[in-house]
Amino acid sequence: MYLAELLIADEDITSRKCMADLFINAGYQVTVPDTAAGVLYGILKKTARVILLSTRFDEMMATELIPIIKKCNRNLNIILVASELPLALIRKARSEGIFYHALKPMRPGDERELQEAVKCAFERVMYKPAVEVLQ
Repeated sequence: MYLAELLIADEDITSRKCMADLFINAGYQVTVPDTAAGVLYGILKKTARVILLSTRFDEMMATELIPIIKKCNRNLNIILVASELPLALIRKARSEGIFYHALKPMRPGDERELQEAVKCAFERVMYKPAVEVLQ
């Protein structure tokens, strides 16, 4: 069981529920906020350590949310979950500091990449403090 939360920010309710079920069944503590404000709350209360972020959430593009999220917590691992993105958007998300870009699972059996990315993201945060002191 993981003490830190996996936060899922996806506008697609069906996709959000499928990912939540997948990771709850795998033993993760999962939070599924409905708004960008809910995402920021999870980060600021210092429990979220990994975020699954779709390309759009709460009427904002991921490339708009990522810099805000990173300002709240630089050590947070963001996994961008998207099927088709223009290369320019992927590059922008990478330059903003995402941990990984995973393909959105489209059918049963496609979840393996996402599961591995989340596992690696949690292993990475095990060695970092929850909040980095800014100087």
